[in-house]
This record gives sequence, structure tokens and C-alpha cells, in this order.
Amino acid sequence: MNILKTAQSRFNKLPGYSFQANFVDVGDGEHPLNMHYVDYGDADAPIILMLHGQPTWSYLYRTMICYAENAGYRVLAPDLIGFGKSDKFDTQDAYTYASHLLWLERFLESVNPSSIRLICQDWGGLLGLRLLAKFPEKFAGVVAANTMLPTGDHPPGEAFKKWQHFSQTVEHFNVGGVIQNATVNELIPEVIDAYNAPFPTEAHKCAVRKFPMLVPTTPDNVESENNREAWKSLSAFKKPFLTAFSDSDPITAGGDRIMQKLIAGCAGQPHVTIKGAGHFLQEDAGDRLIETAVNFFNSIPK
Repeated sequence: MNILKTAQSRFNKLPGYSFQANFVDVGDGEHPLNMHYVDYGDADAPIILMLHGQPTWSYLYRTMICYAENAGYRVLAPDLIGFGKSDKFDTQDAYTYASHLLWLERFLESVNPSSIRLICQDWGGLLGLRLLAKFPEKFAGVVAANTMLPTGDHPPGEAFKKWQHFSQTVEHFNVGGVIQNATVNELIPEVIDAYNAPFPTEAHKCAVRKFPMLVPTTPDNVESENNREAWKSLSAFKKPFLTAFSDSDPITAGGDRIMQKLIAGCAGQPHVTIKGAGHFLQEDAGDRLIETAVNFFNSIPK
């Protein structure tokens, strides 16, 4: 397998995204593997970690990053390996649930944040909630939006099965088009182009295609038992945990109620449903999501 890089020129003049690029090596020590991340705000400010999912990158959080910084927070927003400005492999076989977790763990070890406030959506939750379960002491609170931690003990809906089939069979994976189809508002062409920017060829999209196949959808999936164990830790997580799901996402609908029922830290919190937003609520209602998150995080002792 080979490591692919996306030319930095493809990221010039993206609307709303002019953050300084930062990179950390999350490889095995012998083979460098660069993960890009946004680090925005005062170095001593409390940290919000924003984790994106599939097929997006840190661009998804651009307006939320600025709002959070203005509210007195420091934002860390990494691009998962295979996405955004981070390195990419040219084969789907390079990507596993476990490898994505390992790369994020190495990112956290390098940046070494503490008292993290987590915002996670889509695969940002499948990864972020596993990190939370493993390192609960590193986190001060969580806002979970349109995400879940599946174990495969309940079959996925038809919509997700179709999504898996699409990811493996479509000849040209139009990343920007996928994001447009999962939002309520119409995106301007420049924003759609920004979502396509990391992926100049189909070879650059191997992580994009693989993620749907890594979701545990059967009880015997390689990560099903690990997610069951993670739920045991999450159920005992008593720090503040807020759900902020949208009202127009058929994939994750109902996941918020499951979290509210099972996670101790959800008790008594002002959970919200954000109206008029699709799966990528950061695009449809990013202002309302970050305002909700900041107000929530402000209630957590700094």
C-alpha cells in the first residue's frame, strides 16, 4: 500500500476556512503518517475537541470553530487519516476501526489535551465515544450529535444497507454531492468544492468508501464486543453528557434516546432536538449546535 498526500494548493481560498495547518506523526515510528489538525484559540483556554465523521473533514466545523474561539475556548479539530489534509492510503485494506482509534490515540498523546469537552458526530462518535470509554479521566463533558456506538446486536435499517452498497459500487464517489444529499439547506458550489478538495482521485477516497463497511452491523463483527465493553464504561460515565440530534436524519434517529437512557451523565441534562437540520447538522444549523454546546460547556467548571 502507498501513502497519498493531497496537494496543499487544493485547499487555497476555501470559503470560511483559513486556519493554520498543523500536523502530527501518528505512524508506527518507522513509517511517518501525518494527521492534520486545526488548533485555534488561546493555548491556555479550555479545550473543545471536534471530531468529524464520513465523508467530511474539519471543514465541517469551520463556523463552529470560530464561534467557540470567540466564546473563550481553544478548539482542536483533527482530520482523520484518509480525510481532509491528512495522509491517505491507496487501499481500503489499510483502514480498520482499530487503526482509526490508534491514530486518534496517538494524536491525543502528542497534543496531550486535558479536561476535554468533546463534540462528536457520525463516525466522530463511533471513535470519540470509544476514546471516552477508554480514557474517561481525559474528558470533562460531551455533546453527541447524530451519532451512535453500535454493537451489531440490532440489525441496521434499510437506509444504512443501501449506503453500504452505494459506497462499494458507485464508480465515482461524489463526496460533496453526498454531503448535499444529507443536508436540508442548499450548499453553494464553493462549499461543495471544499468538501471535494481532499480527494483529487478515486484512490484518495479509500477511507471514504471503507468507513460504512467498518460499522458493526452483526453481533460477530470484530469490534462488536469492544463496543459492548465500551458501553459498560459509558454507562458509568457521570460527567455531563448532552445529546443534540437533528430532527431530519433517518440514519441516527432515536440514538439520542438510547444514550439518554444508558449513560449516567445524561441524567438531568437539557437535551435538545435541533429542528430543520439533516445528518450534517453542522452545515444546516451549526450556529444553533455550537451555541447549545458552548452554553452547556460553560456550565462545566473550568
